Amino acid sequence: MPRHPSRQAEISWGDHIVPIGGGAPVCVQSMTNTDTVDAIGTAIQVKELARAGSEIVRITVNTPEAAAAVPAIREQLDRMSVNVPLVGDFHYNGHTLLRDYPECAQALSKFRINPGNVGKGAKRDKQFAEMIEVACRHNKPIRIGVNWGSLDQDLLARIMDENAQRAEPWHPQSVMAEALITSAIESARKAEEIGLPGNQIILSCKVSQVQALIAVYRELARRCD
Repeated sequence: MPRHPSRQAEISWGDHIVPIGGGAPVCVQSMTNTDTVDAIGTAIQVKELARAGSEIVRITVNTPEAAAAVPAIREQLDRMSVNVPLVGDFHYNGHTLLRDYPECAQALSKFRINPGNVGKGAKRDKQFAEMIEVACRHNKPIRIGVNWGSLDQDLLARIMDENAQRAEPWHPQSVMAEALITSAIESARKAEEIGLPGNQIILSCKVSQVQALIAVYRELARRCD
């Protein structure tokens, strides 16, 4: 099957590089279900996932204690010669954690940002920018993960208003898809404006209905690389 041409991101730790996009094979990513604060337990599970075939492993970074534990997790993995890249899953306080724990930012190979969970109102752009600036400073790629369950409500209201003005309004599922796609692309553009190279941005959209998800990705691919 022909693949849509896209830029290639590199998720790396040390000399080990996992390419994503740009013709690279689809890679396997898993996520731990441990408490990240438990550095030993988390490192052991990451090692087990890597041995099972996970090429990238995502860990939750949701508290100061979790952020402080990330370098220790990375150190334990390095001692076990496990070079699988770690992705930090951030939500409402990611800007604060990345700012206050620079060793956490350095130990991670990629940041996962959900634009709908970085703040509300005037804080949203500022806090999103702070996370992107850290990514630029540490030369880390990011995944902009847009989720139907946590969309930017201001953006959704804007798209719903635009839909109401159409001579023939779209079906609600089409409005949902447009909101997901618009959020992903607008967030990526903001990240590029701040200074993050386009080949360090990975886009992700999440919706539970499979056919709707396929439609979203097809349209997202049509609009960007």
